[in-house]
Amino acid sequence: MLLLLTLLPFAAAAVVAPLWSRAHRFAAGISVLVPLGTAVALLSLAPAVWRGEPLLEPHAWAPSVGVSLSFHLDGLSLLFSLLISGIGALVLLYSQGYLHGSPNLGRFCATLLFFMGSMLGVVLANNLVALFVFWELTSFSSYLLIGFESSRLKARNAALQALLVTGIGGLALLAGAVLLALAAGSYEITEVLAAGGLRQHALYLPILLLILGAAFTKSAQFPFHFWLPSAMEAPAPVSAYLHSATMVKAGVYLLARLNPALGGGAEWPLLLGLFGGATMLIGVVVAFFKNDLKQILAYSTIGVLGTLVLMIGVGTPDAFKAMAAYLLAHALYKGSLFLMSGAVDHETGTRDIGELSGLRRAMPLTAAVALIAAVSMAGLPPTLGFIGKELLYESANHAPAYAWLVTAALAVNGAILFAVAAMAGYKPFAGPLRSPKPPHEAPWTLWTAPGVAAVLGLVLGLAPRAAESAIRSAASAVAGAPVSVELSLFHGFNLPLLLTAAGVIVGGLLYIYRSRIAGLAPRSAPVTAGGVYDRLLAALVGFAALQTRWLQSGYLRAYLKIIILTAVLLGGYALLTRNAAAAALSVSDARFHELIVGGLILAGTIATVRARSRMISVAAVGAVGVGVSLIFVLFGAPDLAMTQLTIEALTVVLLVFVFHHLPDFSLKSRRPVRVLDVALCATAGVFMGALVLAAGAERPWPSISSYFTDNSRDLAGGRNVVNVILTDFRGLDTFGEITVLAIAGIGVYALLRLNMDEIRRREGARTAPSEAAIPAATTAPDRETP
Repeated sequence: MLLLLTLLPFAAAAVVAPLWSRAHRFAAGISVLVPLGTAVALLSLAPAVWRGEPLLEPHAWAPSVGVSLSFHLDGLSLLFSLLISGIGALVLLYSQGYLHGSPNLGRFCATLLFFMGSMLGVVLANNLVALFVFWELTSFSSYLLIGFESSRLKARNAALQALLVTGIGGLALLAGAVLLALAAGSYEITEVLAAGGLRQHALYLPILLLILGAAFTKSAQFPFHFWLPSAMEAPAPVSAYLHSATMVKAGVYLLARLNPALGGGAEWPLLLGLFGGATMLIGVVVAFFKNDLKQILAYSTIGVLGTLVLMIGVGTPDAFKAMAAYLLAHALYKGSLFLMSGAVDHETGTRDIGELSGLRRAMPLTAAVALIAAVSMAGLPPTLGFIGKELLYESANHAPAYAWLVTAALAVNGAILFAVAAMAGYKPFAGPLRSPKPPHEAPWTLWTAPGVAAVLGLVLGLAPRAAESAIRSAASAVAGAPVSVELSLFHGFNLPLLLTAAGVIVGGLLYIYRSRIAGLAPRSAPVTAGGVYDRLLAALVGFAALQTRWLQSGYLRAYLKIIILTAVLLGGYALLTRNAAAAALSVSDARFHELIVGGLILAGTIATVRARSRMISVAAVGAVGVGVSLIFVLFGAPDLAMTQLTIEALTVVLLVFVFHHLPDFSLKSRRPVRVLDVALCATAGVFMGALVLAAGAERPWPSISSYFTDNSRDLAGGRNVVNVILTDFRGLDTFGEITVLAIAGIGVYALLRLNMDEIRRREGARTAPSEAAIPAATTAPDRETP
């Protein structure tokens, strides 16, 4: 069931894109019904999960290395899955109106479905390797979505920036997952969570730092937060789906999922508290000074992501409960506001709140939706956002460490967030009508989808018990133990209510005097995370150009030197550290006649490179081949010796014919260069000899020679063991070698043909003028005289 739900969006994406041009309405229906059907299917599984009966679904993938494509549905993954599928259905419905008439709408919907499947895989995967694969698929699909308007340079740069930052996090996740599996003894997440002693393991700190790196880059935590505002170059549906409800919360999901295994130590709350708190305050402060609706929402999203990470770092059951409730509230109101900003931009041609006001007269339905979502964002009753904020204040007040600091930071965040909510959901619609072009109400698809999300946040605020089971099971999964949850709209007159009231007053004053405050703020910060990224990227590109000029010089001799030197250094280091050099250089077992043959080969080699005559050089090469044939004879391989002698004879004949048409040998390099070349080649030869001897001296695995000799006749029907190995036991290798030779032959033939055609063309060009100079009377054919 879970495998089907995960793969269904991928299958739909494969169908929607090619079907769009032929059956537009049918493909559009599939794109909306697939996420909607997924949400309904998940709701049918919800009662059992909420009763404490998680669903585990294993599928064999690579059992020999402990990797399986297993899925797990508990309270945490269910909450995320419902948000991914439910909001996905709304976003795809919204996209039908937002991109109506676009020739790329089919591709857009298919990419959104592909992303949805990737996100479902992230939250449902019960195997660390599968989690990593789906994690990377979200980065790849988000790159396509952010850069959807590929004709715009800013969109392409934003897509690349997001891919690079989250891609680095993906590498950190891969390394952390491997170390975590080594420490826990399993790649299965449920077994990792059940393993004890991880916090005392020697690999705990590297695992922690790598996992945090992956989560922080994905969820735009300071100092990796800069990619999220840049990603606002994407269309509004992408911003609503990826950057409010799904992708940016993947890092939060990872931290919440692994909290029972990695949390509880001193490092976990310290790092999550510092980075989460810093991200929370940076996000809302920067959002307060922005004028672009999407930038306001993007930076406020960064602040909320920091709040969620901070709550995981607090580490108490109340904090996990607040995190789950606020996560749900944020997905509903922020998704609605992002979609609303797209509708405003669609109808007015701008997102600058300084150019917009009074839109409630022309767009009453859009204004109503925006107001409901803004009230939830501001944390006012009777919305789910108010309940979530109350839970945040309550959990901060009972934090095990620095409760006063956490509470104060949340109070400051709440006050600024109130002003930001008024900027996004109230200012464009209040006051006298002002717009760059005459506005009108958006099509029904542009206000229905955000309206559903906003109204759902209002309904869950009025009837919070409807969300209790989802929040309780999610908080219990994060805590690794049952958590009691009782939600209500009014908890009495207490500190959270006092902080909310203070936030309303301070936030209202901030909103009223925003223009004056903005005038006091500096125009730009001297150092920004985005600026550091730009400088690092420029340095990386410069270094790449430098090393490319050095490595890709265009000279074959330089390439050979680099390859040989690298192999000698790395291989020689390995031989020395494995104490294999002594065994490799030992020649005590060599017999006298074997040394004579070796000397013959060495002498032939020296004569080849020292000879001034082409014929002497060819003869010396033949002597080397004869020496190799003698080695085959001495070690009991007469068939190989015969083959080698035949090839050597043919090679010598061919070389004599070829060299006959080549110029005489001449020295093209200076003596110091030749000395260095000789030294390098001699070192490489010694190294290869030592490597072969060391490999022969060490046998970490038993030899398979006896298997070939014992089974050559019985299994393959042949007595010649070498032939049987080439044609049967390793027949595919032989076939691959034949294929390579055939391709090389075709390439040589093609080059020769091109060369011959070029020669003919040049000869024709040289003869054409002389032919043109011949008088026409002499070249015209004779005609019979009647």
